[in-house]
Amino acid sequence: MNNKRRYSAAAVVLALFLCVPLHSVTLDGVVISTDRTSMVLQSRIGEPLYFSYYGMRLDEGEAEAVLSSGINSRMKALPSFGADMAQSVAMQVIHADGNPTLDLVVESLSEQTFDDGTLYCFTLVDRLYPFKVLVKYRTRSRSDIIEQWTEIVHTEPGPVDLLRFDSAFMPIRRGEVWASHIDGGSHGAEGNLVAEPLHDGILSVKGLEGNRNGHSSQAGMMFSLDGEPDELSGRTIGAALKWMGTFELRVDTDNSSYHRFFIGINPLGGPYRLDPGVTFETPGVLWTYSEEGVGGASRNYHHWALDGGMHGHDTPRDVLLNSWEPLRFETTQQNMFRLIDEVAQIGGELFVMDDGWFGDKYPRNGSSSSLGDWVVDRRKLPGGLGPLIERCTRKGVKFGIWIEPESVNTVSELFEKHPDWVLEAKGREPNYGRGGNQLILDMSNPEVQDHVFGVVDRLMTENPSIAYFKWDCNCSIRNYGSRYLPPDRQTNLYVDYQRGLVRTLERIRAKYPDVVMQACGGGGARISMGALPYFDEFWVSDNTDGLHRLFTQWSISYFIPVAAMAQHVGVQPAMDGRTIPIKYRFDVAMTGRLGLELLPYKMTDSEKSYARRTIAQYKEIRDIIQFGDQYRILSPYGNDIATMLFSGASKERAVFFAFKVHNWNNQPVPRLRMAGLDPDRLYRVHELSTMDGARTLDIEGEVFSGALLMHTGLELDLGKEYGSRVLELTAL
Repeated sequence: MNNKRRYSAAAVVLALFLCVPLHSVTLDGVVISTDRTSMVLQSRIGEPLYFSYYGMRLDEGEAEAVLSSGINSRMKALPSFGADMAQSVAMQVIHADGNPTLDLVVESLSEQTFDDGTLYCFTLVDRLYPFKVLVKYRTRSRSDIIEQWTEIVHTEPGPVDLLRFDSAFMPIRRGEVWASHIDGGSHGAEGNLVAEPLHDGILSVKGLEGNRNGHSSQAGMMFSLDGEPDELSGRTIGAALKWMGTFELRVDTDNSSYHRFFIGINPLGGPYRLDPGVTFETPGVLWTYSEEGVGGASRNYHHWALDGGMHGHDTPRDVLLNSWEPLRFETTQQNMFRLIDEVAQIGGELFVMDDGWFGDKYPRNGSSSSLGDWVVDRRKLPGGLGPLIERCTRKGVKFGIWIEPESVNTVSELFEKHPDWVLEAKGREPNYGRGGNQLILDMSNPEVQDHVFGVVDRLMTENPSIAYFKWDCNCSIRNYGSRYLPPDRQTNLYVDYQRGLVRTLERIRAKYPDVVMQACGGGGARISMGALPYFDEFWVSDNTDGLHRLFTQWSISYFIPVAAMAQHVGVQPAMDGRTIPIKYRFDVAMTGRLGLELLPYKMTDSEKSYARRTIAQYKEIRDIIQFGDQYRILSPYGNDIATMLFSGASKERAVFFAFKVHNWNNQPVPRLRMAGLDPDRLYRVHELSTMDGARTLDIEGEVFSGALLMHTGLELDLGKEYGSRVLELTAL
């Protein structure tokens, strides 16, 4: 697309909004490119839109060579039932007159250029019905991301039922293709990384909890095109869905030359009923391609997030202490004062008061009451939040607080006033969640949206110094039904819930852009690309066991940057029952946003001294860790040693982590090679996070070339069980 014309700003905005053509094209090849990648579609007016290519960037004129080289798949970019009946489809509808078929062809193409990329809009229309699908591609050139989504609208005489409405489809040529995905987990065991070769049949990864993605899986997949996944090399395609609700990723492989990959909202719950003139927008799919293995694809996703895809993308994350693990519901003013003083003494920057602070008629002393009643319990906090915030200010730390505004306990004043606000299956006994009586509020209801916004708004209005919210979601949708939605729109619930939640979050962010918000879902159930525009970070798991977290954080970083991963040093023994040395726990937590979830006054003097010193060191390197490039090198999955490195954009500084995963007598340890350095520079080695602050490595202060560190590696003594090392590398 090299046609260059000038248009008025008004014409451009109108064309972008309506997706009408700025110019028509009849060329076969439409090349959609980022700095290092290209996607090729075939678009002829009056014919279906075809997908042809996705891979390394094509220079001018190369698209025709691609189309004539045999790569041309002639597979539709949006397969639909009716025109494609013998295969899986991305879209299926029932028209107002009951016809269940679609036959979509290209009507027009428009494009609009932005600072960091271009928006392409293919308008597809049904040959018979006034039914239109806008297929959109938005390039993010700097991060090599292409976002794809659809907008569906019709002017039929009555509503149309959308039976399937995937956001995107891509054919992937068969070969030695492996799929990597995060699947099969549960509460306290989130983030299970699965890598498997693709065979005939269907591979399905899905989330079914309705209001959150689910502990068991994440809405993303990596395809390694050259065999078993490698962190540093190999052609890799990544796909991630920007959605916080139900989802499904399907790879359908039959006796053909292609794996057929579909990604979008899971249609569980029934069809979505769409009225005439109303636009249904599917969530975006973030595509990326890299020839630097799954690690390169991950770095592209991280760059997208840190380039504006994530809220607070350019703000350093504070070192915090959260009260939950050590105190649970023992939220008293005396306990809070003591924790505030302690976290300040060891160098923390933020104190977060977790559950148990609220409730008037029904005090919150456990999980079975008070959700919905977001007023301070004056029996526990006689002075309200004011004295806590004042104490934080005097001690030089910020104040944060826990909320769970989408939920309600039946033992609460809110439920007594508004029982009609909860989700319920009409005529059926409620299915309760946590505490035996927790229910989910109906976020499709505008009154509920106002209430949830008001929870944050009132707390901020009364206490404008609140710097942080931990927004929890401890219960999935267990009752499918809405008193707000009419009978013939009940099957819209899963989608309309998420839309109501997003509208509420957008209102909060418009008024309070600077407050930091963490998304928590009973641990890691709300980790998704769809939450990133509204939340600054995620609570990765309720399991803070250091060894378990090494695995969880490794897999979550396939898509999520570590700046968005809250990684805490927790109490001992942790959920897994292990007691792990404090250094190992700190070293694991330092590979993301460092935090604490323990009682400093129960630590030994040596441990407190170590914590104070290591927190200070972390502050010196957190810009590299939180905003640099992450190179996962040796995976804890299948290896005795796990290693990773973070380097700044200029490669002048880097931080290298090494962890023992398994331990036995006379255990051989390989030379530990690095990645992401400048081979032509010299680097001085300095060890961080030592228990007594003393030199423990023979190579302390030594200088090595980047080439040697990456190709030969270092001999590192990792010690005995739960051994770990943290090395800072500084270019001379």
